[in-house]
Amino acid sequence: MMSETVVTMDGSSNNASNNPRQVPTVKTEPVQPNPLSGITLNVSYFRTIPGIIKIIQVGLGIITMACASPALVSGTHWFLFVAVTAFIATLVWCFIYLLSIREALKLPINWISSEFINTGIFTFLYLIAFIVQLSVWSSYTGPHVSRNIAAGTFGIFNTIAYAAGTYFLYLEYKSSNTQ
Repeated sequence: MMSETVVTMDGSSNNASNNPRQVPTVKTEPVQPNPLSGITLNVSYFRTIPGIIKIIQVGLGIITMACASPALVSGTHWFLFVAVTAFIATLVWCFIYLLSIREALKLPINWISSEFINTGIFTFLYLIAFIVQLSVWSSYTGPHVSRNIAAGTFGIFNTIAYAAGTYFLYLEYKSSNTQ
């Protein structure tokens, strides 16, 4: 905890400059450190391969959700659940990197392994979700089939993007643990 020191000159007469009995008073008050002082914008992260992959995941997630909405059959409910939760989690990780929250918060969190597990789980869930989406909508005919098949196709692409993100996180996790 940091402290703030204030020095005041206490003079009892009106003519303080002629008073030889002028005594300085030192008062120290504790000041709370600002936990958000380390937050800075880190746009350069999104010029790296993992940053570009996150932008691709967010973009494909938006397209996937737009194509699959509204959910008309039960398989699409599951597909949209996976797409929306993966989208929100990826946005959270984007803000963690954009605002340099990893560096600002001095918490005992292994950020790389947390993100690796998160991205790995969403890779697996997207794999199941696009299979369900495509298998459910392949037996239907009608006006909503083409956009839902497109949603499943973009789900395949987003699965590949999440798998690539998982791979690069694995490489980063492996290199950080060998040191």
